[in-house]
Amino acid sequence: MGLLPILYATIAAVGNALFALGQRKATGVENGLLFVGLCAFVAMSGALVCALLIGAVDVDLGFHLLYTRYGASQYALYAVLSILTTTIGVGILWLKEPVTIYHKLAIALALAAMVLFSIGQSKL
Repeated sequence: MGLLPILYATIAAVGNALFALGQRKATGVENGLLFVGLCAFVAMSGALVCALLIGAVDVDLGFHLLYTRYGASQYALYAVLSILTTTIGVGILWLKEPVTIYHKLAIALALAAMVLFSIGQSKL
């Protein structure tokens, strides 16, 4: 199986983190849900235009690739990577949210969960 499941889960997790960032930034807007919906519409429109330009190339999203090629059990990998990318990338690095020892411990345990899951998958 190798590193492809981790790559696909990472692609999906980064998309999740960007969505979380968009929702967080939308809090200053009067109607945050409308803002997020319009952002999703713009992203979807861009994806459709790119799909038309690319043609018949088989391009999928990370989440879709992960599930169709490796099964639903890989959700644990995606979930942990989503926690890490959103917490570290969006919360800590981008938004400069405060971090306590408990947050750091949770991040370390999430990393440990990902390593243990990957080891478990390699033993199947």
